[in-house]
Amino acid sequence: METASVLLQSRTIPFGFNLKCNQIVSCRHFNKQFQSKGFYSHQSLKPIQNPSSFSLLPSPLHKTRSQFFSLLKCSFSDIPSSDSQNPLLKPFKNLSFDSVKSSLSELTPIKIVKWATTVSLGIAATKWTVKLAFSPFFWMYFSWSWLFWPCFVAIALAVYGLYCFRKHSIGEASIVEQLAIVTSVFAWLTLVPPAYFNGYLEGWPFVFFFVYHYFFFFNVSVRKRLYGDYYARPHDPKWDVNPPKWYRLLFCVGVMVGHWLAAFEAPELHRIPGGWSNVGVWILIVVTLLMQYNSTLYLAKYSEKVVVPTAVVQFGPYRWVRHPVYASTMLLFATYCLALRAPLSLMFVVAVCLMYYEQKAKLEEVLMVETFGESYLEYASKVRCKFIPFVY
Repeated sequence: METASVLLQSRTIPFGFNLKCNQIVSCRHFNKQFQSKGFYSHQSLKPIQNPSSFSLLPSPLHKTRSQFFSLLKCSFSDIPSSDSQNPLLKPFKNLSFDSVKSSLSELTPIKIVKWATTVSLGIAATKWTVKLAFSPFFWMYFSWSWLFWPCFVAIALAVYGLYCFRKHSIGEASIVEQLAIVTSVFAWLTLVPPAYFNGYLEGWPFVFFFVYHYFFFFNVSVRKRLYGDYYARPHDPKWDVNPPKWYRLLFCVGVMVGHWLAAFEAPELHRIPGGWSNVGVWILIVVTLLMQYNSTLYLAKYSEKVVVPTAVVQFGPYRWVRHPVYASTMLLFATYCLALRAPLSLMFVVAVCLMYYEQKAKLEEVLMVETFGESYLEYASKVRCKFIPFVY
């Protein structure tokens, strides 16, 4: 077997290869002739008898411009390779009319309904996703910073909040995870509803997002002030007075629905008047925060571990209402609806809070009477208002 080293030069990419065959091969029609090692011109030229014995192998080239290109590797064989088959066509390799006929004969009405339902749901989900992606209300933004963000940010925050709440329920949540719980809840109460109905955020939703944080962290700040950390202390579980779980769930749903109704009822955010017309709203915010802080502080002073009371508190906001903590919470929700100019939603949220806190206050007062007896009965007869001053 003779081996010839040949340099092919074309107008595109020059490359070299070795020719191995049983006979001498002629490569005459080139622009330039090259002398190849082991190639003898005096021998007779005959065509290749066996194509399978012909192969093209790369050979090293001298320092030419071809070194900047990868060498071509190719081979010729008259035997088909199984690797050249398309893997996408493998499922259809054994497909025949009989197999299709047998598969169709096995279909039942129940299977047809299942497949039709699956396909319909898939089509509906695809259409909903495409419509949502091209909807201007999907891409919400903060008008103060012009930062665009999709609804999936709020959804991801809610999912992470639920995960942290699960850890909190078993007592394993850290401070950051507790903060994530309240942040996700307040985002879905104050930011997501108006952003969904307006397509952007500005004004009061931002204010109440931070006010809600400040309001509900008073209890934690009091613990920090008294004990030096943010964690609740072990206490007698009988003071963990709560209505049934389904009642608490209905209360949470009612508060969420009330905030969404407020965003739906409210005018567009840029049409809400500003300036001196909002002085009353700011006054209510300050009153709400002061009532919550003073109620929590006086209750902690006359309580053990901030939960178990050691005396009947009759100072601060407790001089006017018997349950100022619950009253301040209702006032906070009402102020949010008032700021958005949503009076119907305000009445709805107040009604939901009154129904829930009425049941919880009854349970607490029964426990207070069992613990303090005549002392609490005398206080209840003196301060007759439960939540709203001058409303018995």
